[in-house]
Amino acid sequence: MSAPPPRVRFAPSPSGYLHIGGARTALFNWLWARKLGGQFVLRVEDTDQDRSSLESVQAILDAMRWLGLDWDEGPEVGGPHAPYFQSDRKAIYRSHVEQLIAAGKAYRCSCTKEELDLQREALKAQDPKAQFRYPGTCRGREVDPSAPHVVRFIVPEEGSTAWDDRVFGRIETPNKEQQDFVIMRRDGLPLYNFAAVVDDHLMQISLVVRGRDHIGNTPHQVMLYDAFGWEPPEFAHLPMMLSPKGEKLSKRHGDIAVQDYRARGYSPMGVLNYLARFGWSFGDQEIFSREELTFAFDFSRVNRSDGKFDDKKFADVNFAQLMSPKLTPDADYIAQVKPVLEAEGLTATDAQIGAALPLIRERARDFKDAAKHLDFYFREPPIMDEKAASKFLVPQAAEHLSALRALYAGFTPWEAEALEARLKAWLEETGHSMKEVAQPLRVALTGRTASPGLFEVMVVLGEQRSLARLDAAIRRAQVT
Repeated sequence: MSAPPPRVRFAPSPSGYLHIGGARTALFNWLWARKLGGQFVLRVEDTDQDRSSLESVQAILDAMRWLGLDWDEGPEVGGPHAPYFQSDRKAIYRSHVEQLIAAGKAYRCSCTKEELDLQREALKAQDPKAQFRYPGTCRGREVDPSAPHVVRFIVPEEGSTAWDDRVFGRIETPNKEQQDFVIMRRDGLPLYNFAAVVDDHLMQISLVVRGRDHIGNTPHQVMLYDAFGWEPPEFAHLPMMLSPKGEKLSKRHGDIAVQDYRARGYSPMGVLNYLARFGWSFGDQEIFSREELTFAFDFSRVNRSDGKFDDKKFADVNFAQLMSPKLTPDADYIAQVKPVLEAEGLTATDAQIGAALPLIRERARDFKDAAKHLDFYFREPPIMDEKAASKFLVPQAAEHLSALRALYAGFTPWEAEALEARLKAWLEETGHSMKEVAQPLRVALTGRTASPGLFEVMVVLGEQRSLARLDAAIRRAQVT
């Protein structure tokens, strides 16, 4: 009998942006669900009320949608296991805590932070290298439920806790290395390990995929599954994304939020492609379409070694995505570069952008760079490089530009090959050289000394705008 389709989840904490490492976790979950026809659940872990905000929730949802990581259940989508915000599930957690207390598998603990700090200091005085573990002071003690208290889970004193990880293989932890851990705080809110277990069970999650930094949480979670008599899900822990110096990746190392890369003009698939290849490989292939990633992805190809973030490689992967019409079809490119153009005060139709697109695809490394390459096509007048104008828009050039203006007025067909042939014929008739007219013409049309082919540029500009720019350059050259 074949295994049922997987149910996986991504459960971000809404305390800010969507971290690039979190996006990688979301991607691996999404790929596995889509590959096997499973369900991808989005759950918001917002029990840390001091750090959580609705603005952060929206930022995460927006980033997920921009990446194209759609979810089958969760916020703004709904589903049979709602609510999907942990802050709305407090009654569920309380009832499950009471179940464990009633079964003698958890207890109320009234030890204060000050009391525990004194015990830590006393232990440190005896042995500076010793690691403090809660000594079970309140085990078996009656604690008034109305008095301030936390709830602790009773960790077995013998044996070990183990699981078979999809990435790291068999992992086993002696129980004696653990302590009775807190599952509910004094304010009645659950801690991560407890809430995650309850939610994952009730939402029927079959595989938990997350970063390697969560391996230390997994023994506690497996113990909780056993205590409830529930079958635990499978686990897959992913290698960490580290800074170039091997430290935990944070804001001080540069851009690490998904929206940072969106603001820099990266494409969603450029981001996903780089993240997919961070800790996963498929032979020598480096660049993938979304469909190729979904087909190829498998946890057997996820490695165990942490990797160092490489911003240059990230940029190269994004460039490779944008260069390829197969990977970024014209319609997608146009839809994504258009808002960037508009932010620069440039208005262009899809058809106009599409006409210029072949001329900039192999030059633009991201959409912001593409907007710079497209700028002179759609800005009237184009921004003039004053140094170039002083050099090439001189009185002698005015004569040549006037002749070209007359040459092209009313010319048909307005196509690159025909425009080039007309100029070459004029050069032969007059004895002038291309060197004499090419740069003045280029500066007149684009305001720059470097551009795609002159005749291709003229086709994109069209006859009226080409002639108008020649007129403006002639006037400037005549008064220089």
